Amino acid sequence: MGGFFGIASRRECLADVFFGTDYHSHLGTRCGGLAAYDREIGLQRVIHNIGNSPFRTKFEHVFEEMKGTSAIGCISDSDPQPLLIRSKLGTYAICIVGIINNAEALTEKFFTRGGGHFNAMTGGAVNATELAAALINQREDFAEGIRFAQSVIEGTASILILRDDGAIIAARDKVGRLPVVLGRGEDGFCVTFESFAYQKLGYRDERELGPGEIVEVTAEGIRQLAAPGGEMKICAFLWSYYGYPTSSYEGINVEAMRYRNGAIMAQQDKETGSARDIDYVGGVPDSGTPHAIGYANKSGVPFARPFIKYTPTWPRSFMPPKQTERNKVAKMKLVPVHELIQDKSLLFVDDSIVRGTQLRETVEFLYDNGAKAVHMRSACPPIMYSCKYLNFSRGTSDMELIARRVIMELEGEEGFQHIEEYSDGTTERGKKLRQTICEKFHFASLEFQSLEGIVKAIGLDPCKLCTYCWDGKE
Repeated sequence: MGGFFGIASRRECLADVFFGTDYHSHLGTRCGGLAAYDREIGLQRVIHNIGNSPFRTKFEHVFEEMKGTSAIGCISDSDPQPLLIRSKLGTYAICIVGIINNAEALTEKFFTRGGGHFNAMTGGAVNATELAAALINQREDFAEGIRFAQSVIEGTASILILRDDGAIIAARDKVGRLPVVLGRGEDGFCVTFESFAYQKLGYRDERELGPGEIVEVTAEGIRQLAAPGGEMKICAFLWSYYGYPTSSYEGINVEAMRYRNGAIMAQQDKETGSARDIDYVGGVPDSGTPHAIGYANKSGVPFARPFIKYTPTWPRSFMPPKQTERNKVAKMKLVPVHELIQDKSLLFVDDSIVRGTQLRETVEFLYDNGAKAVHMRSACPPIMYSCKYLNFSRGTSDMELIARRVIMELEGEEGFQHIEEYSDGTTERGKKLRQTICEKFHFASLEFQSLEGIVKAIGLDPCKLCTYCWDGKE
């Protein structure tokens, strides 16, 4: 994933952009960058690797290096950005959030048209942000160029550009899979992925961009360059997993949705008579916790934290580059509360079950510390497809997904013709999927939130949500 933040102001704004960008650190762990415009200096840019230390510590000296009345920042889980580009459209800084699946084909097409060259990264790959800029530069203005780029990109691309006159151009991806939100302050305007980022800096809600909408943001106001399209497919996983609890997308708060989602799961368990005689309900922290609170409130079973994650030195379990190291760190972070585990029947809610590797470690840890039974609930349906629009649940193969692997074990490739049945816990195939995962991970019981349940918890029209990773529907 990734996120961006930008301000066009009548005063020095780098400090606000620094903190606004830092508020997107939950969306990426690979690199961060800032670009600023100052009337005397012009455009400036700095990028740092944040793989082993937070954004804030890597950029603590940025105020000695840069200044500006307009600036943009980016947290990225992919390529270094923002980049400084010089072209017929002028000199500008650019960052994107999303994924370009057909990058190789677009690069080759660019070469055949005599487009010049790209800086190559290790292995010969091209920086996706540079490729997006090259596509934009093929048209006569930024709005036309962004529309062209988004039309040929297979994947998703929300784009933020800082021009060499201090204006910012913001574009939401063409079907609105990701949010882009505008805020208004006393001295200017801002644009962001996470709405709370500008609210903490004293900006007020202005509005959200529509799918494919493009605007120019200056200290004086916001001007629409391209109207939004009619189709929206915003990622439902924003609410289930990677959105920050205090943010709202399309007017729907993340934390409140997670409470509703947990309550729906509790009601389903009550109706089916599942998971009786539970001593405590807990969440697999951090994003599973609010789903668990909703479950506990609805079921009447006390909420508790039978284990605590030790995060001061390892705030993110997925920071190490190797899976074996990530698993070890994840296990080391779990500190038990023995009084809440010993001889207790526990029900945990996780935000999702993707590959299941770390969840296996968690359950073994609980049994090693005396748990009588561990029941598991997933706050979303079984993930059947690796996301091809964002960086979440992406892998080299769908077979990395635990649900896919189990189906292959049970029926071979023939089973993939019955994915809808496997997703549904009321069918024989669905029951077998859950039973098999229980046996593998030693769960006392397992259930997934239904697609209907998670859509109900979000509250948007189903046709406006992207649920590809669950049902494969584009």
